[in-house]
Amino acid sequence: MKNPALYLIPVTLGDTPVERVIPSFNTTVVSGLKYFIVENVRSARRFLKKCNPDIDIDSLTFYELNKHTNPNQIADYLQPMKSGESMGVISEAGCPAVADPGADVVAIAQEEGYKVVSLVGPSSILMAVMASGFNGQSFAFHGYLPIDAGERAKKLKQLEARAYNEDQTQVFIETPFRNHKLAEDVLQHCKPQTLLCIAMNISCEDESIVTRSVKAWKGKLPDMHKKPTVFLIYRGGK
Repeated sequence: MKNPALYLIPVTLGDTPVERVIPSFNTTVVSGLKYFIVENVRSARRFLKKCNPDIDIDSLTFYELNKHTNPNQIADYLQPMKSGESMGVISEAGCPAVADPGADVVAIAQEEGYKVVSLVGPSSILMAVMASGFNGQSFAFHGYLPIDAGERAKKLKQLEARAYNEDQTQVFIETPFRNHKLAEDVLQHCKPQTLLCIAMNISCEDESIVTRSVKAWKGKLPDMHKKPTVFLIYRGGK
């Protein structure tokens, strides 16, 4: 019996050519797998075809893991591993299990003692931190902020305080069609000197990663509608 592994397979962050951001080793791994746990079957099939046009998609088995999945069914997805078959985990974009439901099945694999392998690929969070000019030695990713206006304002002030008190970069995201509202909230509730980095369409042809003070951003926000965006705030000068 083989020693199976659960491979965490990063995908492109947009319509970027696979060869630009995905190592050839990943394609070799992908081509040897028959079972995949994916956030969306259609996009996963499309990505696999881009990795290897000769792959026999119809011979593969997909288990869908997203917000609609019954948590009690997730453990059953690893059944092929009990028979010695390795599996792959694929997110909708970027790295699986980071701000992604794939983390649930990875936790189960760890509990069961299976080998878990993280493959190299694009992470919008790390790439945004890299290009922001902020502290890359201490940063915190908070995912989505509260939807309620009052709670969101409170959270933004808390994150800003941490940026100053702990010298820590604060990173968060929003649903693409609500990006502009989030940015406006940052400008409204944060100090004028606080630094805001807006990182859009990372690794894509129209990538934009720009850092300015809250004061400098006012009245000059870019068009972020439906563009995957990472927001970062950090302490500014006096």
